[in-house]
Amino acid sequence: MSTRAQTADPAARLTRAQQVDAATPASRNRVVDFLRAAAIAVVVLGHWTIMAVSPTHGIDPHGVLDSARWTHPLTWIFQVMPIFFLVGGYSNGLSWRSARKRGTTYAEWLRTRLRRLGVPLIPLLVAWIVICAIALLAGAPAETVRLASQMALIPTWFLASYLLVIVLAPPCLVLWERFGWLSVAGGLALAGIVDAISITASSPLLGYPNYVIVWAAFHQVGYAWLDGRLAGTGRRLALAGIGAAGLAVLVGLGPYPVSMITASADAISNSSPTRVTMAFLGLLQAGIVLLAEGALTRLLARPRLWLVTVMVNQRIMTWFLWHLTALVGLAHLLLALDARALLPEPLTGIWWASRPLWCAALLAITGVIVLVMGRFETPRPDPRPAPPLWRALLAAALVCGGLAVMAGSGMVGAGGLGFLWPMLPLIGLLGLGMVPLRRSAEQEPVSAPGGPR
Repeated sequence: MSTRAQTADPAARLTRAQQVDAATPASRNRVVDFLRAAAIAVVVLGHWTIMAVSPTHGIDPHGVLDSARWTHPLTWIFQVMPIFFLVGGYSNGLSWRSARKRGTTYAEWLRTRLRRLGVPLIPLLVAWIVICAIALLAGAPAETVRLASQMALIPTWFLASYLLVIVLAPPCLVLWERFGWLSVAGGLALAGIVDAISITASSPLLGYPNYVIVWAAFHQVGYAWLDGRLAGTGRRLALAGIGAAGLAVLVGLGPYPVSMITASADAISNSSPTRVTMAFLGLLQAGIVLLAEGALTRLLARPRLWLVTVMVNQRIMTWFLWHLTALVGLAHLLLALDARALLPEPLTGIWWASRPLWCAALLAITGVIVLVMGRFETPRPDPRPAPPLWRALLAAALVCGGLAVMAGSGMVGAGGLGFLWPMLPLIGLLGLGMVPLRRSAEQEPVSAPGGPR
């Protein structure tokens, strides 16, 4: 290209960050994308820290929380699952309203959401089927393989809950549009009743409905943000105050523990099953982060920071799904090599001092995985007609059912590798046609920064 042509084309002189910044519609709320990326970073670093690995005890999923109770109040900061549902409410409300305007059916909209969540999941499930099969054939203890697969698949519990909330998002939006904040209050009241029954009966199973009720109720707060019902400092302070007051009563006077992440020493878990405390934690966190929305908006006007945000969001599912596979793999390698020098006793001074190096190593490993598997997050267009509604709903049910079981018990049982549970999501996504087995030649544009959420 000649010098004159370069001068005539100002876009040619823009950096990548400036190009992405210029291509982003002014109407896009960049804070939504930033909160999603920041939350995933907190989840990944949190998991890499709280899981203790030692030659004497192997891998302890909740080692730090079980051995250092002083860390329990910190979970009010590091348990950021409510933030995902806050930005999910904003994004799903925006997406469904856009679909309604275009005349897109609910079944077609749901299929699109299933594909966005499900396509990156498929290689993870296939990989762990292969890993478990090879490990068992090589003579590894079934319990060791079960625990490894269960730990690696812990992120799938969130996908199961989130997908159920997506299924309910359109009717819940109708409730929000008709009843406003009463729809949130009603959901929290119902969640409280479920908790009371579950805790009184000492049956966590009876609390399982709250995996949906709590998160669906809090998901409505994302609709409130979208509709401007949380505009202004006063409303956001009030939201944070309600969350803080609710937590103070439930934890200080009620039966709920301080830790918002499961600790084996606690008689009740706030997160397994999800309790109403998680919704009040969400109100507190939402109020605080929304108070910073103005400052974040100004920061995200900087092209470089916005570029980082966009890049993280383009591969966010891959980071989330694979980060514990990286931990499990590195931990088992070091344990097999008896590398005691690299595995100091958890919670000692040298252990804490080595955490940055530990996280850096896992970051590098996960980064390589993302480079290989990240392409599954770039969906292709699906020109097929909308599926029957029953098929989309059945697919969602199969995906949620399989993921929920594997998040709690892994892929291996007393009888060996349990093919049923990983096959359910694969049947739902591939067998029921949510993900086409034959790819279209045309590539769908990447959603960020200007496309649909």
